[in-house]
Amino acid sequence: MTEANESRRVVGALIRDPYDRIFVQRRSAGRRLFPDCWDVVGGAVEEGESLLDALGREITEETGWRLRRVLALVAHEEWTADGLRHVESDYVVEVDGDLASPELERDKHTEFAWVTAAEVSLLDENSPGGSNFIKDVVTAAHAWLANTSGKRHKVL
Repeated sequence: MTEANESRRVVGALIRDPYDRIFVQRRSAGRRLFPDCWDVVGGAVEEGESLLDALGREITEETGWRLRRVLALVAHEEWTADGLRHVESDYVVEVDGDLASPELERDKHTEFAWVTAAEVSLLDENSPGGSNFIKDVVTAAHAWLANTSGKRHKVL
């Protein structure tokens, strides 16, 4: 049983492609939390795991790609689901692998898209309770990319 003050650490990967688009994937309709909603790659940090280790593991599990480098932490938010507080850290990252062919976990995700800054309204589709969380995180990634455009990206 979860204590009321317990929280779960969560990481999110805002995967950037060479055109500064951000990767999103649709959660399957059968998911308990946020069914049929757009989401970023990520999940819970396992016991004894660092945030960046969890980030790399989640990227590989959900897409088959490998974390190349972390560019920036662009969001750190708290949210509650099923009575559990989640503390989420979202990072803009680059990955290695075939970006045209992610290996989606088909029981968890049904499709994917690469979203430009001008296309973030796609993320409004089926958002739970009118939440803008994913849209806001993707927008934060695009803002960071726009502010660093032409500058050398600093590795965290």
